[in-house]
Amino acid sequence: MSRWRALPKSFYRRPAEEVAPELLGRYLVRDVGGERLVARLVEVEAYLGAPDRASHAWGGRRTARNEALYLSGGHAYVYFIYGMHFCLNAVTGAAGEGGAVLLRAAEAVEGEAAIARRRGVELPARPGLLLSGPGRLCQGLAVDRRLDRVALQRGELRLVEGEPLGEAEIVRGARVGVGYAGAAASWPLRFAVRGSREVSRPWPWRRG
Repeated sequence: MSRWRALPKSFYRRPAEEVAPELLGRYLVRDVGGERLVARLVEVEAYLGAPDRASHAWGGRRTARNEALYLSGGHAYVYFIYGMHFCLNAVTGAAGEGGAVLLRAAEAVEGEAAIARRRGVELPARPGLLLSGPGRLCQGLAVDRRLDRVALQRGELRLVEGEPLGEAEIVRGARVGVGYAGAAASWPLRFAVRGSREVSRPWPWRRG
């Protein structure tokens, strides 16, 4: 296995809750401005489409903003939130299902100086400052709505094999910031690399 080989479409054509933990340890590669930026995924969240009140596709809702969610698995869904942050998702499942995995946090592997520059951070950066949280991840890797709907197997934004993890290295818990979603708010669909300092807080392996 080459760690730089793109994950195939078949990888994503499964339920989001199956795809999500298997994305940990994979590399997100972004080519921009003549630079290659690479980040190792350490935190993700699964969103299950129409049955999931926390999902943008809850109840089968379709808008111009979320249309990418209804593409077949293996495409990017990028949205803007709070008037200030972009968030990047990998669409999962078959076309029309609306499932996706939110990419929440990553560790810089290549192009750290360029990532820090885009984040307005001086190196060496304290843990959690570069790519911890979906807004920081998108800012550091120059991801915005122009990348909405792109295929993740080729081009300037792609997910590659990286170094997949074993079950013992992964911790799971409730998703962050979805208290409005009723019972769905407690579903254990947040997955993270155990002990990584780049995982966004609250850390899922600690209470309180």
